Amino acid sequence: MLVRLIYASRAVGAMDSELLESILHRSRQNNPAIGVTGVLCYSGGIFVQVLEGSRSAVSSLYNVIVRDPRHVKIELLSFEEISERHFADWTMGQVNMAKINHGVLLKYSAHSEFNPFEMSGQAILLLLDDLTAMAAISK
Repeated sequence: MLVRLIYASRAVGAMDSELLESILHRSRQNNPAIGVTGVLCYSGGIFVQVLEGSRSAVSSLYNVIVRDPRHVKIELLSFEEISERHFADWTMGQVNMAKINHGVLLKYSAHSEFNPFEMSGQAILLLLDDLTAMAAISK
C-alpha cells in the first residue's frame, strides 16, 4: 500500500544553501533504498515536505524527521493512502522559491506569501503541480 505524507515545520536557526543542499543530498542518497520519493520546499524559515512510499517506510522516515533538531513546530498536514505516486521520478525534488509567482500562491492560499500552515494538504499538492509545470522544482 502506498501513502503520501505532507508536513510543515519551522527551521530552528538560519538555513544556508549549503545546509539545505546537505539535507537534499542525504535524502537523494538514502530514499531509493527505502522506496521513498517526494519533494522538499524551504522558504523564509519554513519547510514543507511531501513523502511518498510504503506506509511503513514513510512512517519510519517521518519519525526520524520529527526528531531532527534543525526544525520545530512540526505539523502533519496530510496523510493519505494513494493509488499512485505523484513524485515517482524524484528521490527528493527541490522547489526553487525564487520562481514562485505570488499570483500562483494566491490561487491556493489566503495570502501571497508561502505559509503551508494555513493551507490544506490538497492545496499544497496543487501548488506543487503548478510549480512543476513552471519548472520551479528540480530533481
